Amino acid sequence: MDHYIEIVIYCAILLLASVLISPAQTSSEIVIATIILEAGGESSAGAMESVHEVIVNRSAKRKMSKRDVCLQPYQFSCWNDMQIARQIAKAKSHPKWGEAFLITMDTATNFTDGADHYHADHADPYWNKHMKVTAIIGRHIFYK
Repeated sequence: MDHYIEIVIYCAILLLASVLISPAQTSSEIVIATIILEAGGESSAGAMESVHEVIVNRSAKRKMSKRDVCLQPYQFSCWNDMQIARQIAKAKSHPKWGEAFLITMDTATNFTDGADHYHADHADPYWNKHMKVTAIIGRHIFYK
């Protein structure tokens, strides 16, 4: 029940923000959408939390906001087309939007042992050759 109340409060805040803030997307929407679009289809425990961990770890390492980390070119495939408004709308319609919001409130998880990179298990990017695998969660492999 507590999660339901938090979600209702969050929705009210987002509604108010959409009226008071410009059409530009809020930082929290970008982060939540990144979590959803990258791992919302995963059923493995910790899948969405792990994407959030990578965002948080990159933010600290690069001294950038979580929003800016998410929107860096070719860092998270969900933003490669830079159709931000469309992708956020898609993420908002996902049934795990509220769960992803709650994940962004908790920075104490450590499913990935400090990973700052990951990729889908069907990919083999050039950058992973000299990195240490820290976790495999669902369909993603995590590195640092």
